[in-house]
Amino acid sequence: MSDIRIGVIGGSGLYGMEGMTVREERRIQTPFGDPSEAYVIGELEGHLVAFLPRHGKGHRLLPTELNYRANLYGFKVLGVEEIVSVSAVGSLKIEYKPTDIVVPDQFFDRTRHRPDTFFGNGLVAHVSMAKPICPRLIDIAADAARAAGATVHRGGTYVCMEGPQFSTRAESEVYRSWGADIIGMTNLQEAKLAREAEMCYVSLSMVTDYDCWHEEEEAVSGVSVMEVIGQNVKMSQEVVRQMLRRVGEAHSRDCICAEALKYSLITERSLIPAETLQALAPIVGKYIKS
Repeated sequence: MSDIRIGVIGGSGLYGMEGMTVREERRIQTPFGDPSEAYVIGELEGHLVAFLPRHGKGHRLLPTELNYRANLYGFKVLGVEEIVSVSAVGSLKIEYKPTDIVVPDQFFDRTRHRPDTFFGNGLVAHVSMAKPICPRLIDIAADAARAAGATVHRGGTYVCMEGPQFSTRAESEVYRSWGADIIGMTNLQEAKLAREAEMCYVSLSMVTDYDCWHEEEEAVSGVSVMEVIGQNVKMSQEVVRQMLRRVGEAHSRDCICAEALKYSLITERSLIPAETLQALAPIVGKYIKS
């Protein structure tokens, strides 16, 4: 078993982890293509951590261009069991202010153009997404954010939109009428793929704006988002450090994530193509031998 148990996905503005003692940068080839960037492997708070900048160095990749399958597959190959995802989001509620942190527990899918499963090519699996975020990590993340001094909102629904454009006002008002809490462009596919790969996943959603619904605030723009992201980066790094301390203290994979595939693989074993089993060996190998 790998010693790299924890993966961190850095979102907009978070392209590295301050205080990490870097050991190596590792490029991983996957059956799904190349991940966004090399994984930076290093020590932080006494843990070996694999860090991946979601959009690549210099923020080169649109949300739709991200190779979510390669990114999550790479973490699995490294032996990662728990993923902390940091991302910028818009607020759909007046009480969720810029620089606040939301730890969502639900998603609503508004994407259209993204592969979001490892399965197919002769192997069918249907994992449960009733609770798309690891319940154990939600508590750890919320406690860590409070310890870091952030204003935290535990739970809530994240609307995942396609992008790269921001919402129209009509769209934003509809999402608000549904009772959704925040809106972003990246986390749902990560959560789905992490569940299929039996990795725990949690989102640290850093509020940067009020989308475009708030009549007393300017409509969201790239410039305004990046200004707030600059304030959020230091806080997100401190929250991750606090999480690492707590994950180390309470390591117990007794959550729904650890055996998500146990009763989800549907295809008759004798009919699964050998090349599919080989490609998915890091994910299904404990249940089906190639």
